[in-house]
Amino acid sequence: MTWDYFVFLGNNPRLQETLTLPEDLAGGFVDEVSVRLFEGVKEEDRKRYVQSAGKTFTLPDLISQTKPNFSSLPSSTWLAFQVDFELLTPWYSKDDRVFHLLDNPVRKDRVFGVPFMAASSWKGMLRWVCRMQAGLREHLEKQGGKMDDWRDPDWILHLFGNEKGEGEEFSRGALVLYPTWFDKIGFEVINPHSRERRAGTQPIYYEVVPPGAKGTLSLLYAPWPGMKPAAKPRDVIPKLLEAVEDLLTTYGISAKRTVGWGTAKITEWRAFHKTHGSTQKQSRNDLYQGIQSWLS
Repeated sequence: MTWDYFVFLGNNPRLQETLTLPEDLAGGFVDEVSVRLFEGVKEEDRKRYVQSAGKTFTLPDLISQTKPNFSSLPSSTWLAFQVDFELLTPWYSKDDRVFHLLDNPVRKDRVFGVPFMAASSWKGMLRWVCRMQAGLREHLEKQGGKMDDWRDPDWILHLFGNEKGEGEEFSRGALVLYPTWFDKIGFEVINPHSRERRAGTQPIYYEVVPPGAKGTLSLLYAPWPGMKPAAKPRDVIPKLLEAVEDLLTTYGISAKRTVGWGTAKITEWRAFHKTHGSTQKQSRNDLYQGIQSWLS
């Protein structure tokens, strides 16, 4: 059926799909423009896609309704956090869609067409920042850049659990993360230059979430009785909050963070507890001062 649709598009060169943002970025419009690009004048079809998709849009209701509600946590040992941020540099994560007119489309939900950062990506990056706090940089310098003999300290295992592939004594961590959705799409061009002619060779297009887009990181700290390895909230929560700030403001959350993409400024911190309610602050230190009495 899929291939029949592409043949249909190829046999009807005058047919143009209309674009309704953001849903059609996961459907027929992208297929139609991609077929035209590979059949015809590439620059015109690429320009049509860029002008149509590079906009701000409203998130679908079903996505807005999936935003976690931490106002009624079931246990007094649980803590929830939400961190609002605004991108200072472009965010990019490569989409796994096979057929696309761009070499580097941004990752989107397959149903809603909305750019998003997956919960698994948040978890992986936060674990890495926590490891840097625990001395991973020094370990890599000693081991020639290899992870050989590295063991996560107990507080990292407590938060994130074992990594996939560890068959023995596998356990999940106390931290639950949620995806972040974005409501803007933009485009960036990287144009590598020839050292001899000092001129651009072949421009590389990136579909991105542009600077100025806003997002929210949601985390739930939910340890259970008898959990191993155990840890005291007073020990792990400050490290976790510091890792969140370092990740967003220093390291960046983009797949191309080595060139400075994906950095953000944090605009608000919020915390939630079953008996203490909620609080919101402008800085990490103020938030932690406000919740210290919550940590038993």
